[in-house]
Amino acid sequence: MTEIIDGHLYDYPKYYDLVYGSDWKAEFQFLQSCFTKYSRRPVKRLFEPACGTGRLLIRLAEAGYQVQGNDLNPHAVDFCNARFQRRGFKHPAVVGDMAAFRLGRKVDSAFNMINSFRHLPDETAAENHLHCVARALVKDGLYILGLHLTPTGCDRVDEEEWAARRGNLAVISSMWSAGIDMRRRNERVGMTFDIYTPTRHQRIVDEMNYRTYTAPQMKRLLKKVDEFEVVESFDFTYDLNRPIRIDDRTEDVVFVLRRV
Repeated sequence: MTEIIDGHLYDYPKYYDLVYGSDWKAEFQFLQSCFTKYSRRPVKRLFEPACGTGRLLIRLAEAGYQVQGNDLNPHAVDFCNARFQRRGFKHPAVVGDMAAFRLGRKVDSAFNMINSFRHLPDETAAENHLHCVARALVKDGLYILGLHLTPTGCDRVDEEEWAARRGNLAVISSMWSAGIDMRRRNERVGMTFDIYTPTRHQRIVDEMNYRTYTAPQMKRLLKKVDEFEVVESFDFTYDLNRPIRIDDRTEDVVFVLRRV
């Protein structure tokens, strides 16, 4: 029998981290390659807005970077900080809003890799976020920002499923588009975690709202924030040898932005 667990997926960082933390290496290597290729100064200090469980922060800390992050969910922040403490590092994460924060000391680069940006509910919040990140960066600092655009020239991917296992714990994550309103620029996204141990099957069911961005809408937003220039764009293959040209068929995109 399946036991339904109440609450939001983000309130269960152990399961969230297993699903999303298992595929960290490609993003980690991509970030380091971007620092080497596009930064005009040594990259030592990093910041991740909406850092979640710190799946990338911990890898970067172990590679010698000074890291910090924020997230609105206190469960994720506690999980992140406990992970760092177990490995002998100071707590890097605080509860905070990615659209309203200030850092005590500027960083060399910031990153937000997959879609957290789309949780920002409107244009004002998105602009505020970009201004906050720009203010946190040194001159010529990088911001590496990944998200799903809404393609208008082809069908979009509206369902995904993937699985991860650690010891006797396995989690199957399913995500689907539950409805999209292009006029209001809102997409309802349904998600489930099916959690398996040798003796139990539990399921978390959730739904969240994502703001939609077509390629022209994202281009206009970035033009409004004149603290950044777009250096290059890639897709989620994270291949630095294959930058992409964004058009009406583009769905996965990672922007490399530089603070001017």
